[in-house]
Amino acid sequence: MKSLDELRQLRERAQEAVRLREQTEGTRIVVGMGTCGIAAGAREVMLALVEELQLKNLDDVVVTQTGCAGLCEKEPFVEVIRPGEPKITYGYMTADKARAMVTSHIVNGQIIGEYVIAREDAN
Repeated sequence: MKSLDELRQLRERAQEAVRLREQTEGTRIVVGMGTCGIAAGAREVMLALVEELQLKNLDDVVVTQTGCAGLCEKEPFVEVIRPGEPKITYGYMTADKARAMVTSHIVNGQIIGEYVIAREDAN
């Protein structure tokens, strides 16, 4: 860093990244990227989600990641958080299942019951 202005720019970028992670409006998709998730294919799942959202021009959906959630045997897992709806956790995800989930759940609002491992009602 060579100037105070560079430091301010860095701070602004970091604050924007935090705002995106803490987004409470709109849809968030959270991918478990702990060591066991990555070993089970979470990177491929995340890439498929991002690609499918771009393909469908869904720029109002934020994809983030989280660490270990203690769901090792159900990895990779994906949480879908939509305002006013229960948080849905899908398990045993693959890239193909992730793409299908975007079409069914994100686009059409239809939860894929056979992939669901947990449901947490919105408060």
